[in-house]
Amino acid sequence: MQLFQDNTFFVLLAVLSVPAFILGYLEKPIRLYGFAVSLVFLWLVMGGTPRALCFLGVFLLWEILEAELYVRVREKYGRNRKIYYVFLILSILPLALNKYATATGSALHLFGFLGISYMTFKSAQVIIQIFDGQIQKVDLLSYVYMMIFFPVITSGPIDRSQRFQDDIYRSIPRDEYLNMAGIGIFKIVLGMVYKIVIAAGIYQLMIRLGNGTDLKTTFLYMYTYGFYLFFDFAGYSLMAVGASYLFGVKTPDNFNKPFLSVDIKDFWDRWHITLSHWFRDFVFSRVTINLMRSRKFKSRLTIAVIAFFINMGLMGVWHGTEPYYIMYGLYHGLLLSVTEVYQKKSRFYKSHRKDKWYRLVSGIITFQLVMFGFFIFSGRIMKYI
Repeated sequence: MQLFQDNTFFVLLAVLSVPAFILGYLEKPIRLYGFAVSLVFLWLVMGGTPRALCFLGVFLLWEILEAELYVRVREKYGRNRKIYYVFLILSILPLALNKYATATGSALHLFGFLGISYMTFKSAQVIIQIFDGQIQKVDLLSYVYMMIFFPVITSGPIDRSQRFQDDIYRSIPRDEYLNMAGIGIFKIVLGMVYKIVIAAGIYQLMIRLGNGTDLKTTFLYMYTYGFYLFFDFAGYSLMAVGASYLFGVKTPDNFNKPFLSVDIKDFWDRWHITLSHWFRDFVFSRVTINLMRSRKFKSRLTIAVIAFFINMGLMGVWHGTEPYYIMYGLYHGLLLSVTEVYQKKSRFYKSHRKDKWYRLVSGIITFQLVMFGFFIFSGRIMKYI
């Protein structure tokens, strides 16, 4: 069984959501039932691969013990950066081992289990927030539940630990829950249309295009792949958010009309929002602050450019170690850097940025740049290199 893909899952989701709805209607906590349902789905998806389940168990134990230990170390030694970096590296070590095993084709696929990438975002985030003093105690239930919460385990959206914990422990008034459930059902249905109808139709068109490398086929593939990627991923995200609502968790939305973006920075505020904002808050901002403190670069614009390349380069590597993923990250690092320099230095931009004609032209250019980025991401660009 696959989450949000086959009929068995949707039937089970409908059946297992009924007790959650009853608990929500009666204004009772849903967290323990939601936790149990997440375990059920984990077993159904991964029960046939005992090694994957074993790796998942080791991963969770590793991250829990590490977070618990760092809380105590942080309390004793304060904001010691060397200690912090050690714990941060340890939190992402399982994912690094997994990526290395994948890249080298190792027979022992270390930590090869469903959702390791998105779980690592959450575990690393907890370490960062402990360092910042935002977390003084690790709540075991909310930590594990956040990690294995079934709607978002495979591809996000990426929730924040404190926001998730607040949701599962707060009492939801009946009217608010009923409204959440209604919105959740709507998102699930809309997501099914996006993924099962529209994305599937575009995918069939992509197949018919074949593997030709002529200009016409290349352009058609670039645009169809871009739209396929959006409707497939946005459809999944809508269903994940909708299912979360049924279980009393307001998982943040992941897309906001990305093809209407007026520039590339606007695009990353609309596309895979929880991922881009995670990198913005926990990578870009911190790289920027550290570079400013080091005083190695006097220009804030230079610092921003460096931070964009590091931020997007890491995002590319996170997707995979294949050359086209790294190219995709660096491509967007370049686009963001050029946009930042242009917007800071150009008088023309400052004079016309609010004009309707300028926003229209800028939006059209941005759309083409985004589609070419998706073409890189697809891997098909390697045929031309």
